[in-house]
Amino acid sequence: MSNAAQTFEGGSARSNQQDGSSTSPARSSRAATLRGLIREPLLHFLVLGGLIFAADAIIHPPVKEEKVITVTKALRQSFIDTFDEDKQRTPSEAELQKMVEAWVASEILYREGKLLGVDRGDEMIRDRVAFKLQYLIFDQVRVPQPSDEQLRAWFADNHARFDEPERVSFFMTPPSDEATARRHLDDIREQRETEELRDQTRAILDRPVPSLAPGFGDGFSKGLLEAPLQQWTLVQSKDGWHVVRLDARTPGATAKFEDIREDAAKIWLTEETRKRAWEAVSRLKANYTIRYEP
Repeated sequence: MSNAAQTFEGGSARSNQQDGSSTSPARSSRAATLRGLIREPLLHFLVLGGLIFAADAIIHPPVKEEKVITVTKALRQSFIDTFDEDKQRTPSEAELQKMVEAWVASEILYREGKLLGVDRGDEMIRDRVAFKLQYLIFDQVRVPQPSDEQLRAWFADNHARFDEPERVSFFMTPPSDEATARRHLDDIREQRETEELRDQTRAILDRPVPSLAPGFGDGFSKGLLEAPLQQWTLVQSKDGWHVVRLDARTPGATAKFEDIREDAAKIWLTEETRKRAWEAVSRLKANYTIRYEP
């Protein structure tokens, strides 16, 4: 073998020895690290947990809530109550089913529209969503029946809502300036009023006295109640002057707790439910920062 060949083979051998000596420690280090990870309990836990979650997702896929529409008993009852209020009777089963189907169709259209983004910037949809959440909150509130002591204390603070108010029946001409009203008064007393004035004169029957001031003004309420029965006189309202005749006064009556206990309990439950529901809304509000633009 020539010296050149020997030189080449010797160089190759030395090169191979150098390569082997430079890579062997790195490979050994990687292998040691891998063996350490394999023995690590935390890694075993993570892998096992991932396998369990993956298997559960396959066996029990998540329910798509947006595709589930539930017609609750409370919702059906709300349809019945609304129908009864409008028609003065309960709906038939067929009528109730039509209302339910209409609501379901509306719910489907709303959800599909929301997926398409058509609700953005729409105040009507925004109000509907807010109303629905409000309804759900109210539906979840459970208020126990009030004790007799609670109900009596509540009635003492609210008895005016059950008292029968004094009522009045009277006639009144349309509002005008004082001079015109005085001419109308003279004409009525002399029985020479025009047919037009007779047609425009209103008969108001059994009007609760507490409603007079909000409806016509304090001056009108005071003047009417001070007027003699069955006599035409002038009274000023917040709209102008009128010729009025007070025809009848029916005295009021104070309500007795025993007579209205059942009605009082229903109102108490309604108001307590509303109070607790709005407390829940207030707790939600605490999660938000409200900013007001100047």
